[in-house]
Amino acid sequence: MKRYYWMLLVLLGVWVMAQDSSLPGVKEEGNYTQGTLGQVLQPLPVANAQPDGVYSVGAWPLYTPELADGPGKELVMGYCQVCHSSTYITMQPPLPAATWEAEVQKMIKTFGAQIPDDAAKQITAYLQAHYTPETRKQ
Repeated sequence: MKRYYWMLLVLLGVWVMAQDSSLPGVKEEGNYTQGTLGQVLQPLPVANAQPDGVYSVGAWPLYTPELADGPGKELVMGYCQVCHSSTYITMQPPLPAATWEAEVQKMIKTFGAQIPDDAAKQITAYLQAHYTPETRKQ
């Protein structure tokens, strides 16, 4: 009998949570309105869309923006691109020098990047030399 009440309580909890749309991860699906989200224009739905929900978006760009030339570029490409594209460096606004140092340390200490101390110093120096508000070439 206790098992029955336990299952009923769990099902009731799931049902109550499903009724509350403010819960994280519970979103309204199929809401396609035109507008901007950041810098990307959100398209309207295609008028003759197929009922199976398969849409074509065309070709995605496959290039990675070129990093600035300078000492340390090879280390950035060798160590940083193991986990992520160099696009993360070039797509954001220029960061202050101290932030670049903190970012490199975060990759090592938080995310476990296997970067030797000497290489980390050279990577930080490269990022500070090319991607701060004072040094970024537009």
